[in-house]
Amino acid sequence: MLAVSPRRRSNVSQQPVDPDEVSDALGEELVRIARKSVEYYFENRALMPTPQGLDPLLLRPGAAFVTIETYEGEARSLRGCIGFIEPIKPLVRSVIEVAVEAAFNDPRFMPMERSELDSVTFEVSILSKLEEAPRTPEGRKAFVTIGRDGLVVERGFYRGLLLPEVPVENMWDVETFLSETCIKAGLWPDCWYDEKVKVYRFRTAAWLEEKPKGRVVRRNLVEEYRKALEARGLLTQST
Repeated sequence: MLAVSPRRRSNVSQQPVDPDEVSDALGEELVRIARKSVEYYFENRALMPTPQGLDPLLLRPGAAFVTIETYEGEARSLRGCIGFIEPIKPLVRSVIEVAVEAAFNDPRFMPMERSELDSVTFEVSILSKLEEAPRTPEGRKAFVTIGRDGLVVERGFYRGLLLPEVPVENMWDVETFLSETCIKAGLWPDCWYDEKVKVYRFRTAAWLEEKPKGRVVRRNLVEEYRKALEARGLLTQST
């Protein structure tokens, strides 16, 4: 997933949206809006206007990522993922804009073609504010919980982010998660041992389509991680 830098900051002064404030109904609405945003762009080659009659919460500043995956049976593969780390625009505008960025401007992939719309799923993640970790390796390991936290690693101009979904889907432990985020930032794998490197955590709430244009559900990443560990015999049901 990539974080985009906005061209300008919003002048909205309301309190940023916290993931815990977003109901499942609003989460589903944001996923539908993400898909509609890409469909609208195919038709008009312009960003979709903000829908009318939205819940006021969606008009408050909010940080969001949109993940698009190619869906093949039960298997999924990344098709694009881009977002805003900071709540610099109304939440709904963030989703509308980063959905288009994920579909057409993720540098890891070719721009999406219209024919793909029926074979991809959309996922929206709402981010909390960043919390800086302690500067010691032990403090940083204790600061992170797999399934709850995403990570940002930063040193100077180098910055990398991984959403909470990533360590769950890859079955990483905390040390691996920290190291992979360092690599994502373009730094050395054990950069998180260096007190000059800043490490931040953040929480998310995430909703995704179970299949293309299908039912939207909230992800329980802690439970996904537990089940994955059990499936591999790394965690007993009584643990």
